[in-house]
Amino acid sequence: DAEALAEWIAHYPTLPVKSPRRVLIVMAGNIPFVGLFDLLCVVMSGNIPVIKSSSKDSHLMGWVVEMLHDIEPKLQVESFANQSVDAVIATGSESAFRHFKSQYAGSHSLLRGDRHSVAVLSGKEGQAELEALSQDIFLYSGLGCRNVSMIFAPQGMEICLTPPKMNPLYIDNYRHTKALLTMLGQKFIDLNSALLVESDEFTPALSAIALCRYGDIAEVERWIEEHDAELQCVVSMCVSHSRLVDFGQAQSPGLFDYADDVDTMRFLASI
Repeated sequence: DAEALAEWIAHYPTLPVKSPRRVLIVMAGNIPFVGLFDLLCVVMSGNIPVIKSSSKDSHLMGWVVEMLHDIEPKLQVESFANQSVDAVIATGSESAFRHFKSQYAGSHSLLRGDRHSVAVLSGKEGQAELEALSQDIFLYSGLGCRNVSMIFAPQGMEICLTPPKMNPLYIDNYRHTKALLTMLGQKFIDLNSALLVESDEFTPALSAIALCRYGDIAEVERWIEEHDAELQCVVSMCVSHSRLVDFGQAQSPGLFDYADDVDTMRFLASI
C-alpha cells in the first residue's frame, strides 16, 4: 500500500540512505513469507538486500523478488553466495541464534532467537474476544513467536476456546501429550484437539497451551516485566506493554510492529 509505505518511511528522515550497503538477510522458514518484512525494510531503506532464504520458503521469496523486479527492474536484490556484506539481519531458533552470534561477531548485526507470546484475560472478555484468541493460538500453532502459547486467567474463569480442525500430525501430538499427562496425574483442560495445562512456564508440547491462574493482575504484570526478554507480544485488554496487540491480531503485525521491539529501520540507517 503506497500510502502506508510513505507514512512509514516518513518517520525516518535519514532514509533512504545515500550510500547503499549490502545487507545479508538470513530468513527463517517457520511460517510463509516470514522473511518478507526484513526484505521490505532493506529495500525501503535504500540498501541492497542479500537474501539467504530458508529452504522451506525459497519458492515464495523467489516469487516476491520477481514481483519486485517487475515493479522496478533496476532494483538490486542478490542471492547469498558467500560474498562479503556490510551488515546482517538473521532470524532463527535459539541454537541458530548462538551460531549467528559466533559467526557474525564484530559485524553490524541484528540477530533474533526464540520468543513466545502470551494472552492476559481479565474475565470480562466476550465470546468474540475468545474466538479471536483462538486464532492467535492456533493459526500458526507452535511455529511462530507471535502465536500465543500461554494464557493468564483469573481464578475461577472458565476458558472456552474452540480449536479449528487440526492436521493429523498435530492430533497425534495431542493424543500423545494427553496420555502422558494423564499417566503423570497432571491437571489439564481438554479442548478435544488441544490441551490447556496449568503452568507458569511455556510448555514444550506442540498441542499444549500453558494456563496460569492469578489472583491479582499485579502478579501478571510482574511476571511479564521479569520475562520481557522472552516475549514477542502480549494479547490483552487489561495490561500495558510495549508490544500489546488486540485479540485476533497477533499474526497480523503492522509496519511499526518490529520483532523483539528493535526498530529495524533505525538499525539500517546506522550501518
